[in-house]
Amino acid sequence: MERSLSTTMSADTRVPAISSAGRLRSGIVLVTLLTCQLMIILDITVMNVALPRIRTDLHFSTTNLSWVMNAYTLVFGGLLLLGGRAGDLFGRRNLFIAGTALFTLASLAGGLAPSATWLLVARVVQGIGGAMAGPSTLALLTTTFSEPKARMRVLALFSGMSSAGFAIGLIVGGLLTEWLTWRSALFINVPFGLAVVVLALRYLPDAGLDLRRSRVSPWSRSAASSEPVAPAAGRQPARLDLPGAVTATGGVAALVYGFISAASHGWSDAGTDIWLAVGAALIIAFLTIEARTAQPLLPLRLFVDRNRAAAYANMFLGPMAGMSMFFFLTQYLQEVRGLSALATGFAFMPTALMMFTMIRLIPRLLPRFGPKPVTVIGTLLMAAGLVLLTRLTVDTDYFPMLFIAMILMGSGIGLAFSPLNVIIMSSVAPTEAGAAGGALQTLQQTGASLGLAILVTIFGTAARDAGGSAHHALVGGITTAFAGAVVIAALTFVVALTFRSTRTAE
Repeated sequence: MERSLSTTMSADTRVPAISSAGRLRSGIVLVTLLTCQLMIILDITVMNVALPRIRTDLHFSTTNLSWVMNAYTLVFGGLLLLGGRAGDLFGRRNLFIAGTALFTLASLAGGLAPSATWLLVARVVQGIGGAMAGPSTLALLTTTFSEPKARMRVLALFSGMSSAGFAIGLIVGGLLTEWLTWRSALFINVPFGLAVVVLALRYLPDAGLDLRRSRVSPWSRSAASSEPVAPAAGRQPARLDLPGAVTATGGVAALVYGFISAASHGWSDAGTDIWLAVGAALIIAFLTIEARTAQPLLPLRLFVDRNRAAAYANMFLGPMAGMSMFFFLTQYLQEVRGLSALATGFAFMPTALMMFTMIRLIPRLLPRFGPKPVTVIGTLLMAAGLVLLTRLTVDTDYFPMLFIAMILMGSGIGLAFSPLNVIIMSSVAPTEAGAAGGALQTLQQTGASLGLAILVTIFGTAARDAGGSAHHALVGGITTAFAGAVVIAALTFVVALTFRSTRTAE
């Protein structure tokens, strides 16, 4: 009896240490995954403010300069679905590490680029690495943190990183371009990428083990067995839906390219129409294949749940309205108000701060109120910010109007988008987490590309018809584009009204 009691007490005294070690490891895993996501998102905007210097150093033509951004966006968006499903079938940890390593090496190569062609090839490879790592990042978060409150918290953090990354990218890009060189915007990925790879190899579990559900660390091994205490989750046989992969990748890539073409050449351009038609045909073929195959690349049952379907719809519509703000306001602040790259980046600080503030609130708001009121209020705030931006003139000062608009946009985007990741990923089956995450990021990326193409076309038409000075024409185009964004935000609001008025798990 004494030995038994002693053993029990000894075991009890060991539990806090094991639990503490588990919490430490879970924190390291969370930081590792979120750092990778932030790094991938930053590369969408971090190069924006550096484009003029890249054009001078590498002798880009005016028409080819846009491909510094588009090469990454096109490949990243086109391969996300494939990357998500490949992680489900062949191992998310391995794909995450390989994708991050490839992204890091491509960043190093891009920073060393001696020519325009070299840089564009590096950006393509970055897109491939990002598409490999991105969906696995979200899936690993979902399966690793399976306790409801922990999962809600980390998914809100993930969403906040994804949204705020656009603003942070402009700030970081401005700092690096102003103080160092445009190459540093790529070099900065190298130490962070290497750290992510090293930490993932050391701490990331092979399967999505719950780091908080058990009092025993999932990395510890049983004394009576050489196997881990928590066995890795079962995986489907490694059979990839190749017809679905080809049609999905080709369809999304063709659509993104068509949207890019529309932004550059207008909707009346024959090439734009052809690429959009090809993309639409391939997507229809993809959906037909997915409805008939036994192991689909994108299980269509993910869209059966009403809340999840509405969240997917708003993950498409929301970036169409909200993310264009960064593109147009960057032009306004630099071209009209004469701000430097560094000052332009810091002008977006209120937006980034409000997004991070919403990250802290979402895990408390969602269980208490449910997704409907949170997303409805978020879309209303985002729409209010966009309405305010339609009032810009050539003489508008940063304070108070632009500052208030930045606050409203940051709060609105944070509230409107952050719950969507939670809604989509919180109830998805572990074996389909990669596919669900890939679909989420594909819709977000495609929505942002389509929204920018539509609004840039509106901007160009309005600017040509505005007359007056160059600044007046530019502002006229920008305010008209923001009016178009208000209409898209109104659609986002309508979709938000369709959420069931239910609360998430406490």
